[in-house]
Amino acid sequence: MTLLRPHLRGTSCRAFVSDMKVKVKVAKADIFYYPDLVVTCDPEDNEKYFKTRPSLIIEVLSNSTKTIDKREKRTNYRSLDSLQEYVLVSQDKIQVEVYRKDSEGNWSVQTLKNSNDKVYLESVDLTLTMTEIYEDVFRV
Repeated sequence: MTLLRPHLRGTSCRAFVSDMKVKVKVAKADIFYYPDLVVTCDPEDNEKYFKTRPSLIIEVLSNSTKTIDKREKRTNYRSLDSLQEYVLVSQDKIQVEVYRKDSEGNWSVQTLKNSNDKVYLESVDLTLTMTEIYEDVFRV
């Protein structure tokens, strides 16, 4: 995802990798997660140690995290009004799942598995090939 930062340069969006928490309010409690990558485009989302208004969250699935990423985090992240896309990138096979919210607030999922597929991230207007996503991981 090294292509994301240069793509966002000059926009109001900022990308944070692994070290920025996302705060989600669930049943009147604050829950904090460390996503693998988070993008916020809201200039008022300016807390130093966490973000509350992400537009894009990307998680890389591992054996130890995939159940939490696919169930708990996906459910809780979807409660964020600002979130437009939640992306799950498989670590052990070529597969990307893009959960996307439409203009009416309904969520859909697109699963890409072919090496010639392209992933369009609507929230940041960026198209990535599977080769770019899996560079240095698999030979695509």
